[in-house]
Amino acid sequence: MKRKKVSTPAQWILGLVLAIFLLSSAIILVVNLRPLYYSLIEPLKLTESSGLSPEQIRANYDALIDYNSIFYSGALHFPDLAMSEEGRIHFVEVKEIFVFLQIAAMVSGVLLLFFGASKLRKKEPQFLKTGALLSLLIPAIVSALIAVNWDNAFVLMHKLLFDNDYWIFDAAKDPVIHILPDTFFLYSALAIVGLVLLGAVFSYFLYRLILRKDRSFDN
Repeated sequence: MKRKKVSTPAQWILGLVLAIFLLSSAIILVVNLRPLYYSLIEPLKLTESSGLSPEQIRANYDALIDYNSIFYSGALHFPDLAMSEEGRIHFVEVKEIFVFLQIAAMVSGVLLLFFGASKLRKKEPQFLKTGALLSLLIPAIVSALIAVNWDNAFVLMHKLLFDNDYWIFDAAKDPVIHILPDTFFLYSALAIVGLVLLGAVFSYFLYRLILRKDRSFDN
């Protein structure tokens, strides 16, 4: 007899956990994907805008990424760039966000490892479909905002995340802005959207695969 698949509250919660994992993991992966940034140094003409060599640009970018790691303790220090007090405060706030995302990725990953694996062993994969659908909302919203106006989307994101305007850098006081152009963040946003979309599609196809095998077994 064919078993009826029902999406319980537990399945919906686990689906939300999956969506959180896909989003937080995608952001953390892209942020730490240093070759992506390195590959843009020449196309974005960062040496001309900053007056630094490619090696110096990489070293200063690496210092920022290392600082945002949950495993890093200590103050941020750029090897070749000055930093204002407002800039320092902003990067502290940025680190708090990234630490939160890293914790979210680890916690959601552990929950999926235990509870998700248990559901899959029981042939109850509904959370995969729920998580995939919830995850698709993120690429849809972000892609729509980018398509309408990236500059406005970039400003809106900062206004939502920060309660001050310290993210508006004065290049004379915080020359780091010369090596972090808006275009780089656009490419990063597109990469994040792509990874989330890939994770959502994989989750949905895994859901369909498990259902197909389960139906074959029932028949």
